[in-house]
Amino acid sequence: MTDISRRTILLCSCEGTMAPDDERIAAACKGAKVEGATQLCRAEIGRFRAIAAKADGLIVGCTQEAPLFEDTLEDDQRTIPVTYANIRETAGWSSEAGAAGPKMAALVAAAVETAEPVPIVTLESEGVVLILGRDQTAIAAAEKLKDRLDVTVLLAASDGILPPRRTAYPVRAGRVRTAKGHLGQFELTIDGFAEPSPSSRNAYVFGTKRDGAVSTCDIVLDLTGAPPLFPASELRPGYVRADPASPVAVAEAVFATADLVGTFDKPRFIEFRPNLCAHSRSKKTGCTRCLELCPTGAISPGGDAVVIDAAVCAGCGACAAVCPTGAAEYALPHADALLRKLRALITTYRQAGGANAIVLLHDGDHGAALIDAAARFSDGLPAHVLPLEVNEVTQVGLEALAAAFAYGAAGVRLLLRAKPKHDIEGIRRTLAVAEIALSALGYGSGGVTTIETDDPDALVATLRAPLATTPSAKPSSFAVTGAKRNLLNLAMRELHRAAPMPIDIVPLPSGAPFGGLNINVDGCTLCLSCVAACPTQALSDNPERPMLKYKEDACVQCGLCVATCPEKIISLEPRLNFPAFNAAPITVKEEEPYHCIACGKPFGTKSTVEKIVAKLEGKHWMFSGAMQKRIDVIRMCENCRLEAVTNEGFDPYGPPQRPAPRTTEDYIREREMYLKDRAKLEKGEDV
Repeated sequence: MTDISRRTILLCSCEGTMAPDDERIAAACKGAKVEGATQLCRAEIGRFRAIAAKADGLIVGCTQEAPLFEDTLEDDQRTIPVTYANIRETAGWSSEAGAAGPKMAALVAAAVETAEPVPIVTLESEGVVLILGRDQTAIAAAEKLKDRLDVTVLLAASDGILPPRRTAYPVRAGRVRTAKGHLGQFELTIDGFAEPSPSSRNAYVFGTKRDGAVSTCDIVLDLTGAPPLFPASELRPGYVRADPASPVAVAEAVFATADLVGTFDKPRFIEFRPNLCAHSRSKKTGCTRCLELCPTGAISPGGDAVVIDAAVCAGCGACAAVCPTGAAEYALPHADALLRKLRALITTYRQAGGANAIVLLHDGDHGAALIDAAARFSDGLPAHVLPLEVNEVTQVGLEALAAAFAYGAAGVRLLLRAKPKHDIEGIRRTLAVAEIALSALGYGSGGVTTIETDDPDALVATLRAPLATTPSAKPSSFAVTGAKRNLLNLAMRELHRAAPMPIDIVPLPSGAPFGGLNINVDGCTLCLSCVAACPTQALSDNPERPMLKYKEDACVQCGLCVATCPEKIISLEPRLNFPAFNAAPITVKEEEPYHCIACGKPFGTKSTVEKIVAKLEGKHWMFSGAMQKRIDVIRMCENCRLEAVTNEGFDPYGPPQRPAPRTTEDYIREREMYLKDRAKLEKGEDV
């Protein structure tokens, strides 16, 4: 955990509306100096200045007045690290505030664990907008935008649409067949494209239509009322859509469109490493988890690896949550930063005397607002509920859930909207695997669940429900190191070590990121095509001798070995094999190499060479009859085989000599012989 021993912690009672437990927080945050206050942001702002002038770093137990404190430090030209922890809405304003001391200490400790800056994706728009419409609404929108944007209108119908008196922008007819792109780079294919006649009088009259026209633009304003052009269209940057029957919705859409000019920055939510992707090898499809879950269509196949369009990605994090290899990792924050926060939160809570902690994972939009409402208008969060904000709840992976219980949590709750803005199928899959593992290891049932509500009272009531789980009596405090897949393996290993009733093997459902392989050893020829296809080196060979080795903790159940194996003797077995996390690779099959009959060099395997000889000797034209001695070339290494073929003038690809073609003379000669034989038979002579 980040060292906070040299920092000063400022705790304010917010005019006596809450009572921070200064002593417990000081005891839990060893070495830090704790200062109390009543109104730090107004009446005692001078005290804040005085403390900041001497401190090496500050932790302020208030987020509401963070802008004021930042301005004060800037005015005083103080550049010290400052962290803000919300202990008022999450702990102090609660009917259980008197017991929330351990929780306050945990929130302070977790706030210090900061994440690395997130990379940025820049989108540029020059204001070229294509307005899609079906009626006069599109023309009215164009009139409002024509002075600010470069407008073109595409009408799906022309009945009753009155042309404007002045042609201030192009109006065309057509229907969008396909659309792709994002803010600054849209491309639409249009069928039935036509230009209007300049003599159009009381309604547009369009000329000859053609299909396949292509339009490029920066912004698309869709007022057709038809189904959206993109999946999860509300998350597509630059695509604005409104119901043309709703004047209010249209006005809001026009207002939003007018502002989409200039340069826009968005986070690069996913850090992708193509070399780790298990999507495909040699045109054989393996893992498709992210492709199945991406709500915006930002992910597409791209050879051996998938391709993620960072400009289209809306940051739900479902791909990173289910990616078994760690090729796709969420960057807001990275998995290791999230686990460090969990470690600080839960271990500090336990060290401060807290018990039966429930970690409440929530986003900063819906979740933070709901917690705030619960503090202001309801009973507030219970004292044993530790809130932890993430960018999107759907980003949470199995490694975070396992780590929470390994660190000593009694439950994890994921706070979602009553109608989630992202597809939550991915998180449901993750929770299903976590529940199976937790139940099998003795943690109990219902350890990880979602809370899907927009009601603060319902949130508080759900969090107060009795737990059916058993937290670890020997929780871990493992340090967080390594990449995402390593963190997952580490968290699962520690989950097993801390389990109330550890068992070695836990069966999992299909699609889980852990498992073994069932290999029919007798049918394996050690061709090692599975080794070449394996993206994680779970399957490996021995360069010195024919051997197939397997390391189960590296297997992600992508299925590429199954698809590649020519003998079809491999099948997947999803499971958690906890001893495998500490085990060396096992030897699946090993054979003696076959030695060249000419030089003695080892090549291939004995069983494979003998099987090939048995199938060819005396059965194939190249190795039968007078050519049967050629079977020896199969028993030679590649160098000796080439030498033998060259010295003997043997063309291994040369077929037997073809028979001479039959001509008319052959048929006439055969007929004459037939007639002679027949005449002899009629005379009773021998033929």
